[in-house]
This record gives sequence, C-alpha cells and structure tokens, in this order.
Amino acid sequence: MTKVPVMTEASPIKAKPHLPDAQTVTQVTHWTDRLFSFRVTRPRTLRFRSGEFVMIGLMGDNGKPLLRAYSIASPAWDEELEFYSIKVPDGPLTSKLQHILVGDEIILRPKPVGTLVHDALLPGKRLWFLATGTGLAPFASLMREPETYEKYDRVIMMHTCREVAELEYGQKLVESLKDDPLIGDLVGDKLVYYPTTTREAFHHMGRVTDNLASGKVFADLGLPAMNPGEDRAMVCGSLAFNVDVKAILEGFGLREGANSDPKEFVVEKAFVGDGI
Repeated sequence: MTKVPVMTEASPIKAKPHLPDAQTVTQVTHWTDRLFSFRVTRPRTLRFRSGEFVMIGLMGDNGKPLLRAYSIASPAWDEELEFYSIKVPDGPLTSKLQHILVGDEIILRPKPVGTLVHDALLPGKRLWFLATGTGLAPFASLMREPETYEKYDRVIMMHTCREVAELEYGQKLVESLKDDPLIGDLVGDKLVYYPTTTREAFHHMGRVTDNLASGKVFADLGLPAMNPGEDRAMVCGSLAFNVDVKAILEGFGLREGANSDPKEFVVEKAFVGDGI
C-alpha cells in the first residue's frame, strides 16, 4: 500500500533567531519512515552553485552546534533552500532533525562547497547522475538547473533505493519538471529517469553499479556504452558506492575531475550516510 507523504506548510515566519546562523523551517514532508525533506528560509547573502552543499544542524545536548554536510536539493535560483535526509533513530543529528516542525529553526552555515558542479566537468554530450538513497539530493538541485539542459543533449538520472516507496521523492520531482513554468521548455525530452530497486519488485531492478557494468542500462535506454568523448558523470552515495562506481567509470575511460581540474566525472566525497 502506497504511503501518502505527510506535508506541513505555512507562510514564512519572521521569528527572531536565537540559534547561530539560524534559518526558519517553512515546510516538512515525511516520505517514508526513513526519509524526509524540508525547506528553510534562504540567507539573503547566500550564493551557491547548483550541486553544492552546506553545513546544517541543531544545538547538541552539550550546548554546542551539531553540524553535518547536506547537499542543497533546491536549485541556485530558488528563494528557499531544500534538503533531503534520512532518519536515523540513534543518529546524533537526524534523531533530532527528523522531528522539526514549520516555524522551528536550524543552524545553516552559509559557506557552500562541493565537487558536483558543472565547472568541474569538461564539455560533453550526455550527463549521467548516479546516486543511491539520499545521494539524490544534489541532483534534485541540478535537475532543476537551466545550465544542465543548456550544456547537454541528454541527462540520465540513475537512482537506486531498496524499496519502491523510497523512490517517491525523486519520481515526483522528475514528473514535475516538464510542466515547470521556469524550466519545462528547457527540459523537454532531454531528461531520462532510470530508477531501480534492490529489494522490492520493480520494472527496473539492480544496483547502479551492476546495471552499468553489465551494460543493461545502455540496452534499456538505447544508448551507447559510456565513452570519454561524449559522456560525463556525477556520483553521490556511500563511500563504498563511490569507490565502486569510480572504478567502473575509469573502466570506460573516464577520468575523475575537480573544480580546479575539470575532467569526465566527479564524485561527492562529503556525502553523509546512515550514521548522521
């Protein structure tokens, strides 16, 4: 039985900050018992590139800020900031963060950084977004970024979760893009969504790594195997996932790049997994 996301909304609340670098929660959506997203006010001075992350958090029990790196899921042009998070019952931060409500405050350090940005890639024809779980967050930003569709003929979003319900955040986002009044015309038919599951039956199954290594995704989508002349990739997941995908991409002849040295693929090394 499909769970209906529980969402709360309210008009922007002008609360007097009492936390350092405080921002106010404007919306919270619980997608499953393990996943939720939330939106907060955006500092007027914050400028970032779609795909970057910032440090956010709450005050710890010791009275000191408890911060973790979170990719900004909203695009650079959005007036608010969106985040997508896992819930960890005994996680130092998410055990508290998952209970935030509209009107609450979080700490947000306005110093964005990250490697999943267009500047870190050489020009190409196709762009692959490769993610597991909440590693989708930076791509939620980049899929809403006009530059993504101006630079590439085809954008492929590969996202793997354990169960179908865990794909809902990404599915609803992708479905909304073609009708988006701001970027719908740019997206057109350029965006290809390839979600898979590993535990629950679904029309596409298997890990990102397996579907790439076996060539199944290329056959399913009618695309050629990756090659360094045309394909670019961005990777965001657990450390083990990143290591495995990196090896596969290098097997296709792609090289890892960085902001200061653009190449054919980049990996987000600051992604925080199940221990947050």
